[in-house]
Amino acid sequence: MAAELGLPSLGRPSLSVERRELLQRRIRWFVAATITYNVIEAVIAISEGARVSSGALIGFGLDSVIEVSSAAAVAWQFAGKDPERREKVALRIIAFSFFALAAYVSVDSIRTLLGVGSEAEHSSIGIVLAAVSLAIMPLLSWAERRAGRELGSLSAVADSKQTLLCTYLSAVLLVGLLLNSLFGWSWADPVAALVIAAIAVREGVNAWKGEACCAPVGQLAGAGEDHGCSCCAEEARDGSHK
Repeated sequence: MAAELGLPSLGRPSLSVERRELLQRRIRWFVAATITYNVIEAVIAISEGARVSSGALIGFGLDSVIEVSSAAAVAWQFAGKDPERREKVALRIIAFSFFALAAYVSVDSIRTLLGVGSEAEHSSIGIVLAAVSLAIMPLLSWAERRAGRELGSLSAVADSKQTLLCTYLSAVLLVGLLLNSLFGWSWADPVAALVIAAIAVREGVNAWKGEACCAPVGQLAGAGEDHGCSCCAEEARDGSHK
């Protein structure tokens, strides 16, 4: 798998069966929590965005839908008896999710900057939603990334990056809604969103290549040379003490 994805093999201490199963259960729980929250987030954002004519809120809600596809890909992977076999397909789904997110955000931002459509109204619900997401998403991303790195799951780490991107979008949405509400600066949100779109493209390319700073699940059982992926090594050492 590592060769197919263009990654060097990575030697790390093997995990016990119990530890591997624990990490897989954790990832399934993190994914389930991410999916549940994003479904709720999408319903609120899209409905409120339609009510106040906010392209930013609607885009944020559609991003949540894309986030669900990423989390569902990892859930599908770890629902099987051999998650490694499904690793590459899961990574492809996550990559396409990033690209779709970037495409929508870019088109919507450019349309907004060109003055196409109605001006967005003030939305207290949108501001609260963005603030809550800004608090929750970093925690979910960190927890899934930590477990994914120790387990050596590229797709889990890639999905955690997708969740982290939602944090950036939450910040952009919050700033945009606040500036629009307080000062009437409608251009702030689409400009910042274009920066997020560029980040999404980069992460999509990384997910497509399998560059998530970890070897696939099967690599954990083998021995080999350390090729300098220190982030995974640190996670493995931390996990071995728990």
